[in-house]
Amino acid sequence: MQGYESEAIFIMGPTASGKTALTLELAKHIECEVISVDSALVYQQMDIGTAKPSAEEMAQVKHHLIDFVDPANVYSAADFRKDALRLIAEIHQRNRMPILVGGTMMYFKALLDGLSELPAADEEVRAQLAIEAQSIGWEKMHAMLAEVDPVAAQRIHPNDPQRINRALEVYRISGKTMTELTQDKGQAFPYKVTQFAIAPEDRSILHGRIEKRFMQMLANGFENEVKKLHARGDLHPDLPSIRCVGYRQMWDYLEKIIDYDEMVFRGIVATRQLAKRQLTWLRNWPQLNWLDSEQSGLINRTISTIK
Repeated sequence: MQGYESEAIFIMGPTASGKTALTLELAKHIECEVISVDSALVYQQMDIGTAKPSAEEMAQVKHHLIDFVDPANVYSAADFRKDALRLIAEIHQRNRMPILVGGTMMYFKALLDGLSELPAADEEVRAQLAIEAQSIGWEKMHAMLAEVDPVAAQRIHPNDPQRINRALEVYRISGKTMTELTQDKGQAFPYKVTQFAIAPEDRSILHGRIEKRFMQMLANGFENEVKKLHARGDLHPDLPSIRCVGYRQMWDYLEKIIDYDEMVFRGIVATRQLAKRQLTWLRNWPQLNWLDSEQSGLINRTISTIK
């Protein structure tokens, strides 16, 4: 299986579905490198709660886009697309197959369909919007957005300050709404791609895995990991990093908003809800090869489909 310069493989699936195990097994049969498609794995100092691949796993095959963004910073779908396209080209130059693995479906969609050219962030405009939000609250900021861009306001939840802020910022910088500017999505994905989705057909198995993984994270020191983030002083629960499932619930426990048992319950529920959203995306995904993680002969079927 040589000559990968026009190809890529996607391995998608909900959290705790077996993506990493399948990828590592596939790497034994294909000269490849892995590009993580996970909005949580990009963050530094967030290892346990994101189920980051171990040093041993990453030693088996080269991984990219893991552990390189400070939790105080924002890493967008546009950032991911730019980085992924660059990395795919570099991996092809090394005559290896790029395997893109993860569950952040918005990243996969941005990579396949392209993204519109939106203006770069303007710190002065952002600072002004932050002052206004502090004065009148995000509900009124959302109403302000609805006046200029009702389509975006309908799509963006009133409790999503990051996206409200970005939509208003785009309008103030460019004089055009985000809805207007997102009509032209730019270049689509320029490679032939074989797409897989892996999950157990029995959803109760997935729910059991999610609960087991969350409890294992707690046993591995997840609380101390979040305590260190909390102690930094420059992080807050509106940041994308702290909104990651598990982290937000642990943060609320450390802030004494909820007790320990409630944190565990909410953490597991939030992870199951994430898995449900990921599966909803995947059920409507075109040209997808489904793999039942519980069936035998998984790697042989995967390789056969790629060939």
